[in-house]
Amino acid sequence: MKHFDVVIIGGGPAGMAAAIGAREQGASVAILERDVRLGGILNQCIHNGFGLHYFGEELTGPEYAERFRKKVLSDSGIKVYLEAMVLSLTEDRVVTAVSPTEGLIELSAGSVVLAMGCRERSAGAIGLIGTRPAGIYTAGMAQRLSNVDGFLVGKEVVILGSGDIGLIMARRMTSEGAKVKLVMELMPFSSGLKRNIVQCLQDYDIPLRYSTTVTRVTGKERLTGVYVAPVDDKLQPILEKEEYISCDTLLLSVGLIPENDLIAGSAIEMSRITSGAVVDEYRQTSVPGIFSAGNVLHVHDLVDNVSEEAYVAGTAAAKYARGAIEDTPCMQVTTGTGVRYALPQRIHKGEGTVRLYFRVDKVYRGMTVTARSEGVLLKKKKTMVLAPGEMQYIEIDKSLVMGDVCVALEE
Repeated sequence: MKHFDVVIIGGGPAGMAAAIGAREQGASVAILERDVRLGGILNQCIHNGFGLHYFGEELTGPEYAERFRKKVLSDSGIKVYLEAMVLSLTEDRVVTAVSPTEGLIELSAGSVVLAMGCRERSAGAIGLIGTRPAGIYTAGMAQRLSNVDGFLVGKEVVILGSGDIGLIMARRMTSEGAKVKLVMELMPFSSGLKRNIVQCLQDYDIPLRYSTTVTRVTGKERLTGVYVAPVDDKLQPILEKEEYISCDTLLLSVGLIPENDLIAGSAIEMSRITSGAVVDEYRQTSVPGIFSAGNVLHVHDLVDNVSEEAYVAGTAAAKYARGAIEDTPCMQVTTGTGVRYALPQRIHKGEGTVRLYFRVDKVYRGMTVTARSEGVLLKKKKTMVLAPGEMQYIEIDKSLVMGDVCVALEE
């Protein structure tokens, strides 16, 4: 069994940023990645728009990943295991994996960073009614087939869900010569970034219908069409208004699920809202020495935020491995009016500032975001528009925290 100060599970943008943060603290690091190369989902995201916050310039997904990959692979203090499927993680931080080149891998760690990313909800997950013909894909799978493997997945396309991948694939399918007939969203608002709605739909005259869903699909060997209908205020389809749209392809952009199967049933406390771990400002979970960052913790809309968060987790994991993190009292972070969740869910008393990231539960205009501790106002921030598809944050001074902190919206 080999020992490393920090073992990172996942070699995508979160895993690589965590490795760099840990190495800057002098830690020995191992990355376990199940794919054939580092980079994760970025390797298939050939569109630009990455890196504006982190690097101050616009990059494609592969370009963004390559900047981190070069740093990781050039550092002799980082051991990378590719095609390594992690089988188990114990509470005393023993990681077991298997790969075709290394065989069975057993690593002991001073600390572990979970950076496994997320997966897409499938047709089965949303209970899609009808047959199972060819032509029904998750948006991410269609993206891989198009951008990596060079296939045109269809010629007449309907997209369910206005998540960012779905919006981007509407533009991608159009540029490849397909006709995108409609993008639908179950909710009365989009779950994607506003800029993607403008650049990927409006610029190409692709229609977007809110409060609409697919009721059933038709076709035997290949998809021939879908029935769509508006939904009521309880999100139930109004079948008397059902409409048929012929198409040969249906793309599903209906949500992402943090890939936390590895820690299912463990002692790590989980959030039912984010489907990720409950963490403190260092991104340490309820099990000491195990950290979590990136989309495995909560689904981000910008990879720049993933990198920043994972860098924090990697840095803290290295400090924990050498006993340099003080165990000070923790305060709970709760949510109030209009805030669906806030993260981290716990913060330590002490000096310095901490950013509390949050998402709202619907679209709000002209609201003030507040952070209060025991009723005392710590910080407030006036906003113009808040939408569920865009993660926000409010920064507070930890030295002012007297008790639990509540993040809420006020008029």
